[in-house]
Amino acid sequence: MNNSVVRTISGIVMVILVVACLLINQYLFAAMILFVMGGMLHEFYQMTMGDKYKSSQILAIITGVVAFLVLFFTKAYDLDCKYVALSIIPLAIIMIHSLFVKDKSEYHKFAYIFTGLMYIAIPLTLSNLIVFRSSEFSGMLLLCFLIIIWGSDVGGYVFGMALGKKFGNKLCPSISPKKTWVGVWGGMVFAVLAALTLHWTNVLNIPAIHAALLACVMHVSCVAGDLYESQWKRCFGIKDSGNIIPGHGGLLDRFDSTLMAMPLGSLYLVLLNLI
Repeated sequence: MNNSVVRTISGIVMVILVVACLLINQYLFAAMILFVMGGMLHEFYQMTMGDKYKSSQILAIITGVVAFLVLFFTKAYDLDCKYVALSIIPLAIIMIHSLFVKDKSEYHKFAYIFTGLMYIAIPLTLSNLIVFRSSEFSGMLLLCFLIIIWGSDVGGYVFGMALGKKFGNKLCPSISPKKTWVGVWGGMVFAVLAALTLHWTNVLNIPAIHAALLACVMHVSCVAGDLYESQWKRCFGIKDSGNIIPGHGGLLDRFDSTLMAMPLGSLYLVLLNLI
């Protein structure tokens, strides 16, 4: 089957699953985030560490899961925020465990353990702050973020495929040879149109100018996040972080831009008192 067709079909299925998890209830949201987090951390550690220090990799994934669950239950059940400190326990276990590994010949690789947690686990854990107001769950704002991100991705792909060869100025050829400036601008157009459509349909309840500016902030973040992941893959000489999503590669390939766009989009809204 043509790769574009496979990519489209798997993309549609993925969108349906994500929308369902965000709109039905908080437990499906949690299950989705934990699946994505675990998969992305596994892909990142396989890329950077291979099978080295496997037990520490597992402990790191558990640390990310615990951090998410602690914040999830704190927000969902309006618990005292002091319980968030419990997430420090598995992190301390990783550090202590590293002291007792027998083979320390590649001890520097433990740096990747903490990089993965900072890069992947923390942004996904903080998604709890987007979907909860006090103890009330609503996945609508996070869904709006994802729709803007999807608009950015689709616009970049469509414009890049259609006009990239004719207007082929490369954005950052040393990192991502296929990414062009025309794709970047096309992605911004689609992201802004997605945000304005959400505003006009009263789904995203912020002024139109802020909807457009939010889309611009998130689109630039998407591009930066995509390039950041591409730099990691180039450093380790791999094409895709995994193969779990047909036509797209791994979870890290699919959600790389989200890791930067989601927190920066939230920051824009918070700093301007829009949420």
